[in-house]
Amino acid sequence: MRVIDHWIGGTRATGTGTRLGDVYDPALGEVAAQVRLASAADLDAAVATARAAFAEWGEASIAKRQQVLFAFREKLNARKDELAAIITAEHGKVLSDAAGEIQRGLEVVEFACGMPHLAKGGYSENASTGVDVYSLKQPLGVVGIISPFNFPAMVPMWFFPIALAAGNCVVLKPSEKDPSAAIWLAELLTQSGLPDGVFNVVHGDKEAVDALLVHPDVASISFVGSTPIAQYVYETGTRHGKRVQALGGAKNHMLVLPDADLDLVADSAVNAGFGSAGERCMAISVVVAVDSIADELIGKIKDRMGKLVTGDGRRSCDMGPLITREHRDKVAGYVEIAAADGAEIVVDGRDVVADGAADGFWLGPTLLDRVPTSSRAYTEEIFGPVLSVVRVSGYEDGVALINAGPYGNGTAIFTNDGGAARRFQREVEVGMVGINVPIPVPVAYYSFGGWKASLFGDAKAYGPAGADFFTREKAITSRWLDPSHGGLNLGFPQNV
Repeated sequence: MRVIDHWIGGTRATGTGTRLGDVYDPALGEVAAQVRLASAADLDAAVATARAAFAEWGEASIAKRQQVLFAFREKLNARKDELAAIITAEHGKVLSDAAGEIQRGLEVVEFACGMPHLAKGGYSENASTGVDVYSLKQPLGVVGIISPFNFPAMVPMWFFPIALAAGNCVVLKPSEKDPSAAIWLAELLTQSGLPDGVFNVVHGDKEAVDALLVHPDVASISFVGSTPIAQYVYETGTRHGKRVQALGGAKNHMLVLPDADLDLVADSAVNAGFGSAGERCMAISVVVAVDSIADELIGKIKDRMGKLVTGDGRRSCDMGPLITREHRDKVAGYVEIAAADGAEIVVDGRDVVADGAADGFWLGPTLLDRVPTSSRAYTEEIFGPVLSVVRVSGYEDGVALINAGPYGNGTAIFTNDGGAARRFQREVEVGMVGINVPIPVPVAYYSFGGWKASLFGDAKAYGPAGADFFTREKAITSRWLDPSHGGLNLGFPQNV
């Protein structure tokens, strides 16, 4: 059986760890490969390799780093279908979803190609008489990235292009559930001219994560995952003196006012709720519908759901399987919880007949109405294709409901009232807001991140915040004596 190795020092590495993890093809429900799980010694080796490479890469010109990223961008754009197929085989999302995540990752690569502008410092002449003050932006050193299973290409690309452009060296710990995309990206970086050791990939579980969090030679940690783990990563990393950007979970709401275009809302709810099988932190999981239009809206959503095909992502399907059998069963369990708590099951995805192998990890799109806000199906992040409807009396009740939640990642409002939309964007306590846009993921030159339990620390991902995170500023105060002080004579030589 194929075994997926680490990537250390510009080549595949077996490491010293003896444990292996299973990598499934979710559409077939069978083990497709095994991945090596790193020991602490393997993590040490990767960090040592990155630290040695930093001596050269950290001193490389901005132009040199930029050239590598330009080459990487061109190669990735030319071969993105190949990477999409790898993602679909291990994650299960349909090929169009996989291609979409690569495209969003490419946006960050393109943003990082602008590092000559992002790395500029400031200069103040004569801050005091004869004294100039200026600032430099310098790399941190070795940086760690811990990425989740749901976006095995896009989330690493939220971080490593900017980290590399700034002159850092990277140790990436991808999810052990779908690790092949990270190795593919590492090989492509090497083909793009990145020196050996600058980008390293170490597979593993909690043992590797903990080793990365406490390693004295790792300057920063970038993490995306569930809220409990994000909090753990933030607290552990900062306790060991690291910069940490830790993005956690979500429970994203869509507030629908009576004047909204309900056809647009229904299309948006289906796309935002069931794309990538709901396994994304920006998925809409709760439709907050004003009572007067709730029944009509639910009818439109239900009609559209009836046309969706769940099946193997390599076929012409709309939604693929979930990542593992255990996760599929956990998500299905929330449907049972909601029903027991009094919710109405409008569409039950547990009964789906999938266009795929019988053993695939299937759960079809599910729609719940009148979900009690006390139910765990409402309060907890489900991370699957389950869309809940909660009814409210009007705008004020809807905003109060959203703001009362512990998360603050993304939200949306659907309305044709500009005043209501403007009020919403100001009053809602959420980090990313969509107005008639269901998934408000910012473009690469803005920064991604939520509020409250969706983000630990102040450092958001990519954009200006990412450029600041992967550099540290040095302020310099300088005074040079001119010849009138009796110093060095800089005039032309004279013959007496």
